[in-house]
Amino acid sequence: MDRPDLPLNALRVFEVAMRQGSFTRAAVELRVTQAAVSHQIARLEDLLGATLFLRTPQGLMPTDEGLLLFPVLEHGFEAISRVLDQLGGRRDVELLKVGVNTTFALGWLLPRLDVFHRLHPEVDLRISTNNNRVEILREGLDMAIRFGSGAWTGHDAVPLMEAPLAPLCAPALAARLKHPADLGAITLLRSYRSAEWPGWFDAVGAACPPVTGPVLDSSIALAELAASGAGAALLPVRMFERYLEQGRLAQPFGATVAAGNYYLAWPSDRPFTEAMRSFSNWLTGG
Repeated sequence: MDRPDLPLNALRVFEVAMRQGSFTRAAVELRVTQAAVSHQIARLEDLLGATLFLRTPQGLMPTDEGLLLFPVLEHGFEAISRVLDQLGGRRDVELLKVGVNTTFALGWLLPRLDVFHRLHPEVDLRISTNNNRVEILREGLDMAIRFGSGAWTGHDAVPLMEAPLAPLCAPALAARLKHPADLGAITLLRSYRSAEWPGWFDAVGAACPPVTGPVLDSSIALAELAASGAGAALLPVRMFERYLEQGRLAQPFGATVAAGNYYLAWPSDRPFTEAMRSFSNWLTGG
């Protein structure tokens, strides 16, 4: 069908605004003003006769019409980008955008990425980090490495590795801890998952003392605070092996508690590309 009036600029602006979740961030990516973004969105809504975004106190929220349009545009623009890469000489390179939990990225993935690049030069892998709160479609990602149960609505997921938790603290502090009950005399640093410390104490058969330390939403921040001597943090030991090897942290007790696994996840309705397959197989040893 001939569509000479297809509003390509407005559609592109909408795709970026959806992915960024903000007109301001969309304007930064597109290198235009926020007013220009608003104008293009308003023009597109007028042409379609549909509202694509709701402006709420919590921020920009897509409507059902916006959610219907976004994946079509995202896949379309991605396909155009791949063809342009081919015409520009990058004939065998496929872009793969992956969001990665920051702890996993620093503790395991990034030191090994050179191996993946050597094995798969045909994949242009682009990594962005997050604190496990990631929306794959909205952020324009293909896949994400997340920590949890693996049960995320609308997504498929494969387990990568277990990440049992154990108390870690500065070596000088660890030297004073002889029994789990001794932890009651120091500050217990907390993540936003409030059940972790009670779960660990239950696993070792000890009563959990009041947990009143600072709450942080990043394991990296917890590790840094623990290394400074501020208290003990319950952390995935495997992700902080370098801290232990460098003597920045110590593990006073061998007992661990399971809190979830790291998973590679992707939207269930997304075509599984060769780049996605290569990355998944490399991570899982398949």
